[in-house]
Amino acid sequence: MKVLLLSDNHGWVDEGILKHCAEADEVWHAGDWLNTTLLTAIEKLGKRVRACWGNVDGQDLRSIFPEHNKFTAEGVTVWMTHIAGKPGRYNPKITSQLNADPPKMLICGHSHILKVERDPALKNMLFVNPGSCGIQGFHLVRTAIRFELNQGKILNMQAIEFGPRVQKITE
Repeated sequence: MKVLLLSDNHGWVDEGILKHCAEADEVWHAGDWLNTTLLTAIEKLGKRVRACWGNVDGQDLRSIFPEHNKFTAEGVTVWMTHIAGKPGRYNPKITSQLNADPPKMLICGHSHILKVERDPALKNMLFVNPGSCGIQGFHLVRTAIRFELNQGKILNMQAIEFGPRVQKITE
């Protein structure tokens, strides 16, 4: 299964994002949608969406997605939540549950910083933050991650760069 992982689009949708969505079997989103525009566009492509809501999301998205989305896909246990922290400094709200039963993959957003790292303290769990695919925030480059899941394995993980957050205006 081919997965495109997005986060923090903050209402932004463009052809680059939709092109990568079209190439995936499923699109996962780690919160801070801001509105349902991207969700509607992904659904029009006929793609399954797995997601959570983020701190800027209103009731429209909170009624569709959970704060903590825990699921198994192709034999991989996944926990997706918008604000998870990072290895060594996890959000105190999830630390005890994370320590008690770490998933194979913890996905979050919020920081706008792309980060992929194994956490040996949590059974070598894979921590993944795709950065931000939107234009709001302090990040310099818009990013996402694509990967494949097959029989309990996470394969072919790649960072995607959509280009700079701010486009130069030329006359």
